Formats: sequence, C-alpha cells, structure tokens
Amino acid sequence: MSFFLPVLKRNGFLNQLQITICNVGSRKIDIKDDYASGGWDIFAPNLTIYGFDADLDACEKANADLEQRQINWTEKHIPLALGKSVGESTLYVTHNPMCSSLYQPNEPFMSRFKDLVELAGLDFTLEIETTTLDAFCSQESVEAIDFLQIDVQGADLQVLEGASQILKTVLGIQIEVEFSPLYQDQPLFADVDSHLRARDFSLFDIYTARRGRRQSPLVSAAHPGQLLWGDAFYLCDLLQPTEMVHDKSPAQIFKLACIADALDFPDYALELLEHLTAHYGSDPAYNFSQVIKSALEQAQQ
Repeated sequence: MSFFLPVLKRNGFLNQLQITICNVGSRKIDIKDDYASGGWDIFAPNLTIYGFDADLDACEKANADLEQRQINWTEKHIPLALGKSVGESTLYVTHNPMCSSLYQPNEPFMSRFKDLVELAGLDFTLEIETTTLDAFCSQESVEAIDFLQIDVQGADLQVLEGASQILKTVLGIQIEVEFSPLYQDQPLFADVDSHLRARDFSLFDIYTARRGRRQSPLVSAAHPGQLLWGDAFYLCDLLQPTEMVHDKSPAQIFKLACIADALDFPDYALELLEHLTAHYGSDPAYNFSQVIKSALEQAQQ
C-alpha cells in the first residue's frame, strides 16, 4: 500500500513524473498480476507498461482486456521470449503453462515434493525465437525502464544478462529466484543476487515459497517444508557515497522514492524524500516537507 504517493499526487508532484515498467513473463493469472489493481495506476496518465510473454494467446487476452477497460495509461503485451541473446531456444512447456521455461524441468527433484511435478512437469517442447531486452529497447527507442519485474521460471538471470545496457536505468526490480534446482542447470538465487549486487542493487526483501515432502504426513509449523523459490525485491541505493553506474540526480532519487513507496517500503521512501528536502529543498520541486508532515499526520489518525 502506498504511503506518500496519494499526498504527492494531490500536491501535483507526480504531474511531470514518467514511470516505465517492464514485466517479463506478464501472463495475467489473477488480480495481483495487474499493475493498475496493485496501485501503480496512481502514475497515470504518465505510466507506460511493457509486458512480455512467449504465449501469444496470453498477450492477446491481456491486450483485449486493456482495450475493454479503456485505460488512461499506455500498456501493451508483446509476444516475445526474452533471454540473454538473439537466436533460437527450446521452450519446455509444462502441464501448467505458467511454469514453462527455457530450462528443462528437473522432474526427479520435483517428484519428491507435494503437487509440484503435476504442475511443472514437462508436457512438450517448442523451438522458439528469443531476443533480448536491450535489443527490444534499441528497436523501439525505449531509453529507460524504471521498474523491472521478471518471472520466467529459472531463466531470470538470462533476461538480466540480455539487459546489460537498459539495466543502468532501472531503479527497482522484482525477480523470481530459486533456491533449489527446479529446472536442470538453472542459475539459483546466489547467482542472481551476485549479478545484481555488482550492478548497484540492494536486496530489500524476499517473499518465499515452500513445499513439503510428497510422502511425509508431517508438517512443521516452524519449518513448513523446504524453501524452493521466491520473489526477491531489489532497489538501488542512490544515497551511497560510492561511484555508481546509475544516475544520482535529484530527479532520479525522487523517482526511486516513488517506486519504493509503490512497493510498500515507506521507510526507504521517507529517507529519500527527507534527503531531497535537506539537500535540494531550495527548489520547490524537491521540497517535500509539507508532504512528509501531511502523510505522517494521516498515519497517526
């Protein structure tokens, strides 16, 4: 839930702010997969969303839904498979298409857990064309992406590797990570974390998912199964005194504060807004003293 954004909106601070989101693996399964329903529509009409999914039908369904809703922001879902290079790859289509991957499901490992191989076991394979996020952005003249979400079942690091240039503009990332090899030869959390930490991103939180053993009638309240995967949230720390590849201008710090608030990290958003007020507050565009005061007063009511 946003804390500062409604106050910023009422006071006109979002009028000139453009937010661009890229969602790789954008199949909409339920309401939480819709960015507007998650509160990002507060940035409309200055909101652009690019969704990518290898499934043409899923993209067409999402685009038809958007047209019917007559949205007041720009959003389109594009049937492209993104990876680390332009070329051909094998897509391993699973029993539930949402678990399909560029990596082959590790069925012997999955079969040891409850209801996992039935969901993510291999159904059939397809040969598909892949491209990179950098290539797409270059072709479509997309100069910056502010927030990047990736959920491509084990191939998430490949997407990052194919986004080395545009990643320099990204301020926040939500990415699926695996802690155990659900897919054969896939990168794990440590690989993704190392890649992102080397590029100015700090880990803020992980939503985790667990599974119990298939044959066991026992489930512990303290440890309800093995940690297998999760969603990791990364944000840039633009207040670090060290040199960074990211732009540390006040405009970018403000945009980062807005993204942090949209992701429900109000403590970080507050730190950034206070920094801007203290260091750039002589410019009315970066003086958030009244916004902070008003938001904190509302929180105490």
